[in-house]
Amino acid sequence: MSASDVSASTTIAAPPATIFAILADPRQHARIDGSGTVRGAVSGPERLELGSRFGMRMKLGAPYRIRNTVVEYDADRLIAWRHVGTHRWRYELEPTAEGTRVTETWDVSRCNGPTRWVLGALGYPRTHARSIERTLATLKTVAEADTAATAAP
Repeated sequence: MSASDVSASTTIAAPPATIFAILADPRQHARIDGSGTVRGAVSGPERLELGSRFGMRMKLGAPYRIRNTVVEYDADRLIAWRHVGTHRWRYELEPTAEGTRVTETWDVSRCNGPTRWVLGALGYPRTHARSIERTLATLKTVAEADTAATAAP
């Protein structure tokens, strides 16, 4: 079984800048993580930009640390990072009349055949699909709460 990209979208009643501020701050990644593996940031800038490197505390069975690099960046529109593997976690933001449409993608298009096969055999497409849905739901809740907090007098 070979892995393929996994993607999902949701519309959030918040401006792109509010959502992007959450995504571009590695200290907030544990706040929105739907996989249950992200424990917190251990290194990196407060706000990510193209080329930024940041480390995260993770736990998947056993605790570990991972270092990521931002490989795609367009402020308030797009951010993606990767770690040791060539697969990417990507967030695309598109303004809409209702707020912002956010698409999260686990992108394996840059992985070679053997890597895709291993990721597929380990069940990551199915696991990541569920995690992406939960992350987007949590991001929606968090971003809408942040928007309401900044709008309150």
